Amino acid sequence: MNAITHRRPLGQRGLEATGMGLGAAGLGGLFRDVSEVDAQAAIDAAWDAGVRTFDVAPYYGYTKAEHRMGRNLQARDRDTFVLSTKVGRLMRPRAEPASSAAPLNAGDAWIKPLPFEPHFDYSYDGILRSFEDSQQRLGMARIDVILLHDIGRETHGAQADHYWRQLVDGGFRALDELRRERGVRAVGLGVNESAVVLDAMREFDIDCALLAGRYTLLEQASLDALLPECVKRGVGILLGGAFNSGILAQGTKGDLKFNYDTASEAIIARVRAFEAVCDAYDVPLAAAALQFPYAHPAISCVMTGARSASEVTQNVGSFTYPIAAAFWRALKDEGLIRADAPTPAEPEKPVMIGQP
Repeated sequence: MNAITHRRPLGQRGLEATGMGLGAAGLGGLFRDVSEVDAQAAIDAAWDAGVRTFDVAPYYGYTKAEHRMGRNLQARDRDTFVLSTKVGRLMRPRAEPASSAAPLNAGDAWIKPLPFEPHFDYSYDGILRSFEDSQQRLGMARIDVILLHDIGRETHGAQADHYWRQLVDGGFRALDELRRERGVRAVGLGVNESAVVLDAMREFDIDCALLAGRYTLLEQASLDALLPECVKRGVGILLGGAFNSGILAQGTKGDLKFNYDTASEAIIARVRAFEAVCDAYDVPLAAAALQFPYAHPAISCVMTGARSASEVTQNVGSFTYPIAAAFWRALKDEGLIRADAPTPAEPEKPVMIGQP
């Protein structure tokens, strides 16, 4: 089985995702600038590797990522790939001229974004406007998956109830309309927190969710309620943030970021413990991080980010690296992952004719 091209249902309406997907936050300049040439090469490399699930958002680079993804995918056979984007922020031209001395990305991590500003809007009109704006930026009438971006209490704090009321009063109705009348095949959430996905399930018939960072080698609380409920309802999870923002990509010798912030000493110590088991079994930490979540039946696709073709190649190698079942047992024996966490099956050994 080719893990990259292996397909699982994304919801229950006939849509399927490839095992590995490409997320476009990095292509929008998250944390550092990415050239147009490198961005297009990354998408090309993902396509050549068999990736057919792509995720983007208006917020990524303040529309830059949507433009870049659209320029590439417009030339592809539209029936061969799944494309998702997000709603919940309307992008408006900056109040100051683009030449203003004010930084374009004040308060966030986008480097050299386009000269627009995000404004939260989860209303009926706001969601439909966001969808139509994305169609134009992508240069495609058909968008397969629409996700409510960053709804939830951790994102909005004191304003959380206000934005949730926008959804209940019209936003969910807009999602239903997009699914029934506008060619969208699945709707859901694109978030960093688990609780709001459960809240949405109780309020509306979602098909899927892009969940970033909440089911990884370092975090498995989603096993308690969210993932079992997803299996029960047939809700597919696009799992983002498998590296927890960086620390699981290269370990303690790499980018010591955890959940978009500097990793604590406790997290660094846990990663060192993972590294010790990885060294003992000759398993790259990045390979374990990408393969672990896909063992759960609720996970439809593992979304990976990349800023270049070489990063895509690294992720493909990690997602397909052969890992023995003994490695996963060792992680459980050391108490590094939960005992009830599903783990990948040991790769089948080829049968050699004439050998006992």
